[in-house]
Amino acid sequence: MAAETPPNPWIVLIHQLPPKPPYLRVKVWRRLQAVGSVPIKNSVYVLPNTESAREDFEWILREIQQEGGEASLCEARLVDGLTDDEVRRSFLTARENDYRELGVEVRAFARDTLPRRGAGLTPERRAQLEGGVGRFGKRLGEIGAIDFFGAPGREAVEGLLHDMEQRLAPDRDLGAAAKASRRREDVQGRVWVTRSGVHVDRMACAWLIRRFVDPGATFKFVPSRGYEPASAELRFDMFDAEFTHRGDLCTFEVLLQDFDVRDAALGAIAEIVHDIDLKETKFARPETAGVDHLVAGIAWSNAEDDDRITQATAVLDALYAYFRKRKS
Repeated sequence: MAAETPPNPWIVLIHQLPPKPPYLRVKVWRRLQAVGSVPIKNSVYVLPNTESAREDFEWILREIQQEGGEASLCEARLVDGLTDDEVRRSFLTARENDYRELGVEVRAFARDTLPRRGAGLTPERRAQLEGGVGRFGKRLGEIGAIDFFGAPGREAVEGLLHDMEQRLAPDRDLGAAAKASRRREDVQGRVWVTRSGVHVDRMACAWLIRRFVDPGATFKFVPSRGYEPASAELRFDMFDAEFTHRGDLCTFEVLLQDFDVRDAALGAIAEIVHDIDLKETKFARPETAGVDHLVAGIAWSNAEDDDRITQATAVLDALYAYFRKRKS
């Protein structure tokens, strides 16, 4: 039997700090950041109403009171003004920013540390790379622990770290996975599983799968954590998936590569999806900003993933026809 949704989905910490000691404000702010809370107004912070969140806030409450401040803890259900969706969006934005900042660090580290493909690692470089993978992996785990709603961006960082881990394996054919093409006939009629709350990469992947890989594909949308796939299921754009970010490729690009789909119009769409999903300007196509706005509108106006994919399909069909006509 599924756990019931709590009638008050949020737990709220309200605090007032004394002017001294001056370090207290920074200390409390850092603690609030560390547990993943977001502010909904001055000195009012919120977390999803869980036992672990309550315990986190209770520790912070005690620290504030021990320093001479005042703090209260309460459960809340938003009735007017700020909506539950807006609060969830605040959590998603906060964690997406964390993943993006970490991705920037990982890419800069990889540029400075990794040799060219095919070149060996010196012992010094190997030690640097091992230290970086461990450090970045730990940070990714810390962000994931406070990513309550499955924010976009985690898969991109996982792909970068996986690529670096492969470079640490000297006896492996590092290009084998990327070179081996999948046969489309081997995946017909499968259930394709991805994280719920689909956005640009997952929307585009679902369209690509049904249009160019398996017209009869069905999709299942699951929580970002803890899902155990059935034997006949294929996962995409989620943790430990068969198809997900690889190195600096988004999942849409990985699917094109793995199924050896060669189509200039799809290549143009892949560049747009890449820049939106990874928050980059690598390709800087003029159509990217408009598609980004359309995708955001689809997500904001449709709570159900099937509805999002249906609307995104119409957009991507039109975009594909446009690039086919342009011979891009």
